[in-house]
Amino acid sequence: MNDPNSQNVSISGSPIGGWGAFYIVIPTYNEEQFIALTLQSLVSQTHLPTKVVVVNDNSTDRTAEIVLAFAKEHPFISLVEKKSSAIHLPGSKVIQAFQTGFETLDENYDVIVKIDADLIFPTNYFETIDKHFQSDPAIGMVGGFCYVEKKGEWILENLTDEDHIRGALKAYRKETFQQIGGLKPQMGWDTVDELLCKFYNWKVVTDQSLHVKHLKPTGANYSKTARYKQGEAFYTLGYGFLITAIASAKLAMMKNKPLLFLDYIRGFWKARLANTTLMVTAEQAKFIRNHRFQKMKEKLFQLF
Repeated sequence: MNDPNSQNVSISGSPIGGWGAFYIVIPTYNEEQFIALTLQSLVSQTHLPTKVVVVNDNSTDRTAEIVLAFAKEHPFISLVEKKSSAIHLPGSKVIQAFQTGFETLDENYDVIVKIDADLIFPTNYFETIDKHFQSDPAIGMVGGFCYVEKKGEWILENLTDEDHIRGALKAYRKETFQQIGGLKPQMGWDTVDELLCKFYNWKVVTDQSLHVKHLKPTGANYSKTARYKQGEAFYTLGYGFLITAIASAKLAMMKNKPLLFLDYIRGFWKARLANTTLMVTAEQAKFIRNHRFQKMKEKLFQLF
């Protein structure tokens, strides 16, 4: 294994060469309002995906019918049916659906992509993503930025740092995806993936020129039963209490809901008292804590 503290890239990745083969998996649940817009933006790409698998996870609306209509016109699109609980717990449900779709695919891909079913991509999105992967074999993940409509204008959905790729639109180099062990079916999956990338010395790239329209606010379907899940995720990421408290305060402020801080802290302590299994090894957890502390120090220095 590479030294996680090393700044030198020592990996097995290689330039894709020509157009990379992009396989896309889209978990869906009752997305009849948006799925056609998402698929239309995919079939309009200057670099078409090689395969698109839409996983219909127990929808009760016309989602499947709409997807099948697209599949009839575009053979690289397919529909996979999955039956699971209708309860929308963040992380677990969507990644279990992703895994169901991923398991139907062969391994002849260069890039695996997980996207949500309520996005409209600019036509050059995957061409630009492909160019990033081609430019540097050390790049393991690439993504653009989500924008939401407010008062007739599309503005940045500012819920995370600008160097973080939103869970709605993750693209992974094949070797990276395999080395980090795929996606973990629990909340925090879209943070631990990037932290493990850095642990294994892969680069994570965000492209500010790629504006993706996000048609449904993040967390719109989350039930009250999910309110402690973020704190639990901080615990399973190996953050420890101090980093969790800082991260909880920051996230609650970004969402403009200060009382969420208390829910996150309760979630952390519930997971700690239950001795919940971490998503990472002890060595990875130590690296993650050091990495987060370093990022915090950098931001403090920028303020003064």
